[in-house]
Amino acid sequence: MTEIRMVRVAVCGAHMSGLPLNSQLTSIGGRLVAKTTTSPSYRFYKLAGFIPPRPGLLRTGRGGTIELEVWEVPVTEYGAFVAAIPAPLGIGTIELADGSLVQGFLCEAYATENAEDITHFGGWRGFLLASSGS
Repeated sequence: MTEIRMVRVAVCGAHMSGLPLNSQLTSIGGRLVAKTTTSPSYRFYKLAGFIPPRPGLLRTGRGGTIELEVWEVPVTEYGAFVAAIPAPLGIGTIELADGSLVQGFLCEAYATENAEDITHFGGWRGFLLASSGS
């Protein structure tokens, strides 16, 4: 029996468990392997113009820790998944709280110039909770 090779990818917004785009991971055989945070080197922004709403993670060297999930997806599906990511989002290397590195969603800096900085919420779920008035 051939073992399926997997690629780890960190998600910090609409692809997280229970959120609107999570099915893009589960439909390709993705599985959640960890819930963690980034190192404290990131700023987090609510991006304009996305439906459903999406955040942008930007490494700045100083900022805060941001909640994320690490998923494994089959290497055979990874390319198509990445190719479908709309600009200004993309995949890059993210440093996790434990110092390890994983591929994950990042944002191009230009998109954050007029975006709302939501770093202080500690993640997308924290922002959504605060936005809902709960």
